[in-house]
Amino acid sequence: MSRKTKSSGAKERRTFAKPSTQAKILSKSMYNSGLISGLGTSHSYEASLKLAAQWLRSSGRGALHELTPKAAKAYLHERSREVGQKTLDRDRQALQAVLRQIGKLNDKQRLNVIKAEKPQSLRSRNYTPDQVQRIISHQTVRNGFSTELAATAGLRAHELRTLLPASERPMDDRPADPEKFREGVRYTVVGKGGLVREVSLPSHLAAQLETRRLDEPVIVIDRLIHYRSFYDIAGGQAWSQSFSRASNSALGFSNGAHGLRHSYAQDRNREIQARLGEVQRAKAIVSQELGHFRPEITDTYLR
Repeated sequence: MSRKTKSSGAKERRTFAKPSTQAKILSKSMYNSGLISGLGTSHSYEASLKLAAQWLRSSGRGALHELTPKAAKAYLHERSREVGQKTLDRDRQALQAVLRQIGKLNDKQRLNVIKAEKPQSLRSRNYTPDQVQRIISHQTVRNGFSTELAATAGLRAHELRTLLPASERPMDDRPADPEKFREGVRYTVVGKGGLVREVSLPSHLAAQLETRRLDEPVIVIDRLIHYRSFYDIAGGQAWSQSFSRASNSALGFSNGAHGLRHSYAQDRNREIQARLGEVQRAKAIVSQELGHFRPEITDTYLR
């Protein structure tokens, strides 16, 4: 990734590939080696690594493939003054993956978490049922149906592309509380990191969805990722943008389509707590239904 050239003064200096090229090569390498499990994560890390490569070059620390834990720590401390905690954590995870890929960290070693100096917004992103219906009224029938599906099942935008009956594609082997999804028709979606998780749709929505089943699945490209889609429904970036436009028109603001997952989490948490009377168990069930690997992540959705 680097080479030596001679200047007019016969002094040798090194030049490196462009930061974007370095980031792309390393992200692809980590994905191919299995260090990164999903293409979405690979693209996200690539964006982080491009900025890190620019910093390494400007600070005279070399290229990404020469990264050291000390340099990574210095970079993250600088970033902590510029970005929020979520972005900083993503950058740390990307650099940690690089250090493991090049042999500077083993699988058990981690970069220390650094606290961002930029205040993190803690406001809730949820929508009320009435607000969701007002948003749907400002969308096309196709986009509105996908909004109803996402709100009812807590789906991410890209997961709409991957819906399939659970009888045709079982969920991955993950912990599942017996109280999870007591009612409804079971489907599965492909979530973050390629995790296949189960979701539940009310029978009337499942019936509507089946009327949109394609004779043959189609490949849909969304944000550089290929999805095998089985239904003629909206999803991904195009649907997400439609949702934000409709929300701004209907409500005068938008919390983004991801806010529907916040609504789902809060509604289900209240429902399960009322039925079981167990706070921590309710949160764990909601975490399973949302496809979170750690229940603590769900706290963000329950604010």
